[in-house]
This record gives sequence, structure tokens and C-alpha cells, in this order.
Amino acid sequence: MYAIVRTGGKQYKVQPGDVIRVEKLENALGSEFDITEVLVVGGDSTVTGQPTVKNAKVTVIVTKQTKDRKVIIFKKKRRQGYRRFKTHRQHFTELFVKAISLDGKTTKSDTSANVIDVDQVRAEKITARTTARIESKGNKEVVEEKKLAKKPSAKKVTAKKAAPKKSASAKKKAGAKKGAAKKTVKKTSKKA
Repeated sequence: MYAIVRTGGKQYKVQPGDVIRVEKLENALGSEFDITEVLVVGGDSTVTGQPTVKNAKVTVIVTKQTKDRKVIIFKKKRRQGYRRFKTHRQHFTELFVKAISLDGKTTKSDTSANVIDVDQVRAEKITARTTARIESKGNKEVVEEKKLAKKPSAKKVTAKKAAPKKSASAKKKAGAKKGAAKKTVKKTSKKA
């Protein structure tokens, strides 16, 4: 059995067990209520309402109340210096269709509703992130302490830094090569 219901100025085709997103409704999370604006009930025989079907209802459970993804609104008129940038997040309610009933006949879903409190999940993620940061800072301090304990003494470090330096003749040769290259470039530019 299926039904076409109207809510929030839009029409939705639903069956028992479906999950739909509708415009925001003022119902509590996890609450169960009936939608009585049923336009069509189909199945073995189709019943069409004028405008709604009498004695028909769709029982739903609110599973989520939150905002949708961010939508970018960008307006521009070329050569007029007009640019507008906005964003928008639409509120929505997610509904689980529990049952459809018409004149005593009821079709129920086999599965149960999965109610999700988005605000609570978000808060749990934030606390998990902060505890992970605190633990990582503690681990960094332990690692730094181990590095300090493993570092060689200052005498050994100075001994490593005392490497053989380039001789003065090697520096002169490098400078001479660079100067020669520059001179040849200048000579060629004068000829042209």
C-alpha cells in the first residue's frame, strides 16, 4: 500500500518503512503523529480524494530535526559593480513512515524508526576531538622529554659541527666562473 500526502505545501509518495525529508514541523524529536492530508491511497485498489481521502491517515515518527547542507546564493550584474554573496541552510524534519491506514485497513512497516539527535551527536564529536587534542598534547610532552633525555651532550655536538671548510682557492675558482659567465653575456649583448 502507498499514499500521497501533502505537507509543507509539497506532495510526497510514501510507503510503510520509508524515510522522507519534509519542511520543518513543530513536533518533538521521537514523537509520533498522524498526517491526515492524504490525497491518494493506492495498492490493490486506488482511492483518490477530492481533495483528500476521508478516514485515511499516515502515521509517522520524527527521526531528525536539523538544517540541510549549505547553499550558496551568488548574484552578479556584469559591468555594474554589483555582487552579492550569501549562504543559506534550510531547516528540515526527517520522518519515518510507520503505517498507512484507510477505513480500518492498516499496513505497517517491518522495520523500526532510527531516531537521531543531531545536536547530541555533534556535541559528542566535539568532546571527543577536545579529549584527543589534550591527549596528543600530553603525548607530545612525553616525546619531547624522551628526546631531551636522548640528546647527546654539548661537547659531542660541537665536535660534529667542526667539519672541514672549503679552501680559499676553491672559493676563488667558484667566483671566477661566475664572473666569466657574466662577462660573456655582456660581450654578446654588445655585439648584437
